[in-house]
Amino acid sequence: MSGTWGGRLLACAAALGIAIASSAPASGQKPEPWAEVLDQHPAIQYAMRSTTDRVAKLNQTLTQSGRSLQRDPRTGYLLPVLEALGVPVESQMLVFSKTGVQRAYISPQNPRALFFNESVVVGYVPGAPDIELAAHDPQQGVVFYTLDQASAVPVFTRRTSCLACHVSASTLNVPGMITRSNAVDDDGNVMPQLGSNDVTHETPHPDRWGGWYVTSEGVAAPYATRAHLGNITFSGRGNTSNGVFIDWINSSPETRGYLSPSSDIVALLVFDHQVHTINLLTRLNWESRVASSNGRASESDGTVRRLVNELADYLLFVDEARLSTPLTPRQGFAEHLESRTPKDRHGRSLGQLDLVNRLLRYPCSYMVYSEAFDGLSPPVKNAVYRRMLDILSGNDAHAAHARLTADDRRAIFEILRDTKPDFPGR
Repeated sequence: MSGTWGGRLLACAAALGIAIASSAPASGQKPEPWAEVLDQHPAIQYAMRSTTDRVAKLNQTLTQSGRSLQRDPRTGYLLPVLEALGVPVESQMLVFSKTGVQRAYISPQNPRALFFNESVVVGYVPGAPDIELAAHDPQQGVVFYTLDQASAVPVFTRRTSCLACHVSASTLNVPGMITRSNAVDDDGNVMPQLGSNDVTHETPHPDRWGGWYVTSEGVAAPYATRAHLGNITFSGRGNTSNGVFIDWINSSPETRGYLSPSSDIVALLVFDHQVHTINLLTRLNWESRVASSNGRASESDGTVRRLVNELADYLLFVDEARLSTPLTPRQGFAEHLESRTPKDRHGRSLGQLDLVNRLLRYPCSYMVYSEAFDGLSPPVKNAVYRRMLDILSGNDAHAAHARLTADDRRAIFEILRDTKPDFPGR
């Protein structure tokens, strides 16, 4: 790579390397590893410490101001909750597998609707007693809440019982979010004998969205091509049918408490990317705090270094599964995503979608603007930046990084330079 831009990248990476190396400890004994679950570590204390996530802040605002949320007889508190938390209705996704705490109310005829923004997920099932919420706290990870739909005074109640499922290998063993593809039968029951898998933006599309409805604003791929596992159910012998999806589309869901029949494939793609990013950010934050509490420079810890590299690669979509057909987002969804990410001096944004060959026009995650990313300690964040600069400069010759073209690298660097105040090279 040549020219002023390439030289500037290499200089930034070198400067960061010097800063990080100089902060490493000269000596010290290796402490005993923590033998309990990570969320109970004294540096974390997940269940004990107060949180500043968006749901906690909304709860506090409602309590202090004396305001309330206006309950709707058809959907309960759903719409005012979405509005208060800045969650777009166009983000709706529909899960018909019998999973989650209110699984008894879920079926292909009555799926769970999920709505999300960059830090909050809202779950709603018509007829179920509670609205479910998961909110990413910048320091404490994902915090879970319920809201009683029948309550005259809406209060968000924190639920640590959710950790029984939401702390596992699927969440990197921190309180996190889960996206999973399951084989299900005609009633929505999970069929474990046919397999299941966690989903990230690296998962091949034919392995995604089992137990989910998938709709598209453009021309959908023919059912016979099995472009993904959405919209179908399985028999005991593994035969498939898309009858539940046909019934759903023809059932006028809006008359039964749903905001729309849509479960947009673009929203699903964005969600697949975002969930794993959130879990990576939490794990990296926690491991660095544990390392610091043991008297070590967190960025020099082996586990932290591995997570730094993993997060940086994931933010740059190094192993993203490519799209097989161009997609069109549901009207309003792309506009919302772009509106929440800053633009550089040329009007470019990391929230702009591509949807021809890949998810984002500029393959770097908008989650670099999240409170959780900014909540990383400065040495750890600098380590992430260094890894990103190595990739963007071409200094890291790993074959997977070659998928980023010179134009992609230049655009990403310039956008970050213009929109991230602490990004090196400003």
